Amino acid sequence: MKMLVTGAAGFIGSHTAQRLLAQGHEVVGLDNLNDYYDVTLKQARLTRLTALPGFRFEKLDIADESAMRALFARERFARVVHLAAQAGVRYSLENPHAYVHSNITGTLNVLEGCRHNGVEHLVYASTSSVYGANTNMPFSVHNIADHPLSLYASTKRANELMAHNYSALFKLPTTGLRFFTVYGPWGRPDMALFMFTRNILEGRPIEVFNNGHHHRDFTYVDDIAEGVVRVSARVAQADPAWRSAAPDPATSFAPFRIYNIGNGSPVPLMRYIEIIEECLGRKAQKNFLPLQLGDVPDTSADVEDLAAAVGYRPATSVEVGVRNFVDWFCEYYGYKR
Repeated sequence: MKMLVTGAAGFIGSHTAQRLLAQGHEVVGLDNLNDYYDVTLKQARLTRLTALPGFRFEKLDIADESAMRALFARERFARVVHLAAQAGVRYSLENPHAYVHSNITGTLNVLEGCRHNGVEHLVYASTSSVYGANTNMPFSVHNIADHPLSLYASTKRANELMAHNYSALFKLPTTGLRFFTVYGPWGRPDMALFMFTRNILEGRPIEVFNNGHHHRDFTYVDDIAEGVVRVSARVAQADPAWRSAAPDPATSFAPFRIYNIGNGSPVPLMRYIEIIEECLGRKAQKNFLPLQLGDVPDTSADVEDLAAAVGYRPATSVEVGVRNFVDWFCEYYGYKR
């Protein structure tokens, strides 16, 4: 079927588009190729996609209302995978308007496009950051997630609420996926694994926040992409057991679902660094720093709902995933270990 993948030049978007193409779908990939990070990396991801049959690229900003309206009317997508967003917790403290522009206005345009053009299922990216001040672990989609600690998380939680609105009013099936610390080859330069690897190779210190006491549910990008593709094939349905007197945040009387996608095995940050060191054959110089504003100390995903719905749970170990990233990084950037 014809599918739209927004953010197709992005880290998760490019992996997801590849997987959909491998299944024989026609994929229109949308991206604005902004300069939040190295545009040449985005273009390199796109080059891999454009070499594959069934892929077409549209350079377009999802916040451009008229262009989005025209795209949806022209293409008549069967399903939409919405992964475009202004990402990053810390950057949301510096440039909050970028998050409203992309994550709120942009997502509204996606929802409107789906509503008016017969899209049968919208799958969209959310984040583990929505759990915010919650320390009840593992994080469950059945628990309230209304205490975010960053504007990034707030916009993603708003996306979930907006999706419910469209599911309830217009019977648009929507599924939100809360991603947990995604890492792997072709990753973003603003993420810890990328920065740690580069600094260790260049003999520069790494910044270890929260004095190294973080635990993270690191999730390999191929596991994320597999989960996205499986969920996109399972159109959200109303939950017949949903009760307004005791509402379940993960389901609804409307065709609406939310799932976690995480590895389900939190790893101490210091162990994560050790694995990078082992893969590089070098020790890191570490600058220990306090917890950053907007960050959460620990994350852990309850993925039982995902497993029950699509028969899948992420399982790639950090030892395997980090080595795959380091191999890609050294080859792509020409580093010698």
